[in-house]
Amino acid sequence: MTETIKVEIDARGVARLVLARSEKHNALSAQMMDEITAAIAALGADAAVRVVVLAAEGASFCAGGDLKWMQAQIGADAATRAAGARKLAGMLSALDSCPKPVIGRVHGNAFGGGIGMMSVCDVAVGVSGARFGLTETKLGLTPATISPYVVARMGAAKARRVFMSSRLFGAEEARDLNLLARVVAPEDLDAAIEAEVLPYLSCAPGAVADAKALVRNLGPQIDSTVIDATIGALVARWESPEAIEGISAFFEKRTPGWMS
Repeated sequence: MTETIKVEIDARGVARLVLARSEKHNALSAQMMDEITAAIAALGADAAVRVVVLAAEGASFCAGGDLKWMQAQIGADAATRAAGARKLAGMLSALDSCPKPVIGRVHGNAFGGGIGMMSVCDVAVGVSGARFGLTETKLGLTPATISPYVVARMGAAKARRVFMSSRLFGAEEARDLNLLARVVAPEDLDAAIEAEVLPYLSCAPGAVADAKALVRNLGPQIDSTVIDATIGALVARWESPEAIEGISAFFEKRTPGWMS
C-alpha cells in the first residue's frame, strides 16, 4: 500500500504512476522517493505493462525536493546525509533505466527535482502556462543528483542557460530546452498523451526495451561513477554554510544573507 503515489494499470497494459502528494505540490519526501523507486521497479519487471505514464495530482507536477527533508539532511550525520542523497539518485536512476517507455504528463509547474523527473522520461508533454526552473541555487544548493539527466536531455550549451541562475521559464522555452517534446492546451493534454502511448501498443515489447537500452548506452554514460560524484556534490552542498543559510532563510521567511 502506497501513501504518496498511486499506480493504475489498464487492460492494454498502460500504467499510470501518479504523484499524489498534492497538498505539498508533490515535493519529493523520503517516503515518496522510496515508493516511486519500488513502483517503477515493479512496473519495469511486469511483462503485462507496455508503457508507463508518469503523472501527478493537484496544481503542480513536482515542486522538487521536500525542503523539510533537505533541512533534516543538513542537520544529520555524514552517513545519513550520504544515504539521503543516494535515495534521490537511486529514484532517478530507476526511472531512467526502466525498460518500459516512460511518458511524462506534465500538467503543471515543475521545479528542481521535478525537472529531473521530466528529464528521465522518454518523452514529456506539458501544458501552456506551466512554469519551470532549476531553483536550487536560490537556496544555496545545486542541481547535483539530477544533473546528469538534465544535461543529457538539454545538452550542455542549453543547460547553461538555466542551470545556475534559478531563472523561471515557461513551457515554450522548456520545449526549446528539450525538456518538453510538445506543449498543448490543458484540455488537449490527455489526447496528446494518448497519441504518444498508442504507437507502443503495436510494437514488440522486448524490441522496445532493447531499443531504449541502445539509446541509453549510446548517449552520455550515467554510470555508478557519475552517480557517486553527484551524490558527493549534493552532500558537500548540504554541508555548506550557504545551504544552511538558504534553507533557514526559507523557513524563517526572510532574505538570505547573500541578498542583503
